[in-house]
Amino acid sequence: MATSIQANLANPLEFDLQGTLAGYWVAVLRVVTGYWFLHAGITKFAFIAGEPFSAQGYLVNAPAASPIQGFLVWAGQTPWLLEFTNFMIPVGETLIGLGLVAGALVRLASFFGGVLMVFFYLGNASWSHGLVNGDLMGLLLFVTVGILGAGRVLGLDAILEQTELGKKRIAKCLLG
Repeated sequence: MATSIQANLANPLEFDLQGTLAGYWVAVLRVVTGYWFLHAGITKFAFIAGEPFSAQGYLVNAPAASPIQGFLVWAGQTPWLLEFTNFMIPVGETLIGLGLVAGALVRLASFFGGVLMVFFYLGNASWSHGLVNGDLMGLLLFVTVGILGAGRVLGLDAILEQTELGKKRIAKCLLG
């Protein structure tokens, strides 16, 4: 028994949830989290929303309680960075959502989803009801989906990992 525990701890990127109730639940978390971001991203595109997305109001009006308020205000007042943000938020959310829904490049998508959630959590700073809020819960979803390799259960990552490229160590950090 000690050998199997050591083997699992020796390579935390290798464990199998296939065919287990826990595995199916992780797949549900992956798809729901992916849909959340896919919907958030798509609805920011001008052809859906009716007008181009702008993060400027959010950025320049960051709450004073935010530990990154200065950075957010600077980003909202810097034309090239604001233009980059206005492009990357809808595109990034859409790509992250697609990756999670399809179960492809799940660890990579989860990493970038987690990065966005850290910015949203720190930027919103709506901690009047405590430090635990929806942004923190979103961050925890991305961490959970990424760590557990949710793309291996009913996802394209299970297929991609069977290829020669998928057997490489770097692929195990991106897939799952």
